Amino acid sequence: MVLKVGDVQVTQAEFESGVGQIEPQADPDKEGSAGDKDKDRRKLGDDYASVLMLSQQAVASHLDTTPEVRRQLAIDRVQILSDAEFASLMSKAQPTYEEIERYYSAHPSDFEEVRIRRLFIWKTGGGSKNTHGLSAQEARARADAILQAAAAGQDTTKLTDAFKDSDDGLFDGQPLSFPRGELPPKIEKVAFAIKEGAWSQVEETADSIILVQLVKRDRQQLGEVSSLIEKQVQGDKMQAMLNDLKKKTGIWMDQEYFGTEVAPVPGAQRRTSNPPSQLQKSARKGESDNEHETQK
Repeated sequence: MVLKVGDVQVTQAEFESGVGQIEPQADPDKEGSAGDKDKDRRKLGDDYASVLMLSQQAVASHLDTTPEVRRQLAIDRVQILSDAEFASLMSKAQPTYEEIERYYSAHPSDFEEVRIRRLFIWKTGGGSKNTHGLSAQEARARADAILQAAAAGQDTTKLTDAFKDSDDGLFDGQPLSFPRGELPPKIEKVAFAIKEGAWSQVEETADSIILVQLVKRDRQQLGEVSSLIEKQVQGDKMQAMLNDLKKKTGIWMDQEYFGTEVAPVPGAQRRTSNPPSQLQKSARKGESDNEHETQK
């Protein structure tokens, strides 16, 4: 026993377990002296003792029987039980290595990656905000020379290397690897569509012309993405279990009060003006986790 409040005795294990639910834990990266740690523990002990004292007084004053407190206690109970069941379901939804392998084999395009070179040719004049670069005509001519040489199967090294350490543009001297989803949409669309070795234009604006070369198209190894697949498969299994539970439980909602269900837009982010309540977090946890991993 390390603490006593009235007739309630608290062991060290009970204190260390209970205080974590009330006070945030200290930052382990911040080292303090033994005296500082003693002061922190004493402060936590005083706070915990006060919580126990006030809760005992509330029961003695029969506040636990008032409508508002009973309502709050009921909500807390629902939340705690909901979180416990959710944790249990998540454990059951943990995928096996075989399931992760099957998902990887069934979704080959999801784990494609490309090794590319990007060339940004800066333009000046004609509404450009650049202070250095080429005229629009010269930039166009340099870009066309690279594209035409590549299309003819010629070596473009001299044409592209001219932009190294130059104020006229920015060039990836060494190829860079990008899995799906990590490139800007316009560059990704081109990079994953062209043939290996080819150069293609991504876009042209008043400020620049962007070209990209696909050096190699590859696929990420299972070991590189197994943790991502694990979360995806677990989320899918969790969602399936939640849907099955909803059917078995028999959930009914008054459409006149709640409104009709709106079909989700694929890839759309849900937006709310206010943060979700604890009840919403519990009810939607499975859906939101799965939706987040899918969008990834």
